[in-house]
Amino acid sequence: MNGIFEKSGPWLELAGRILIAWLFVTSGYGKIGGFEGTQAYMASMGVPGALLPLVILAELGGGLLIVFGLFTRYAAIALAGFSILAGILFHAGSPDHMQQIMFMKNLGIAGGFLVLAANGAGRLSLDQRRGRA
Repeated sequence: MNGIFEKSGPWLELAGRILIAWLFVTSGYGKIGGFEGTQAYMASMGVPGALLPLVILAELGGGLLIVFGLFTRYAAIALAGFSILAGILFHAGSPDHMQQIMFMKNLGIAGGFLVLAANGAGRLSLDQRRGRA
């Protein structure tokens, strides 16, 4: 049974990176098109809308780094922190059950990024090609 995982491991790592990063890539890209609306939402939650370019950079840039497996450990740590911070700022403490679920989702995503930071991007990554997986 372990042979199956050894053979498929690199592909599972790649699929995992793509799946966890997809949320951030699409979200960051979407914020570009909805820039003013996103700024207004951020401001309504007490977060300065002027931070939106940094949010887009973190989501889109960090997500793409994860997909390609480039500077993966650093990007994963940054996105774990981003996920926790976003969860606290936008979802924590709400009596709304859906917001509580969103907060827990953010913590789960952060956990996935921490595992990625601990283990690296794997064989199918630019980090591996650079000798830094």
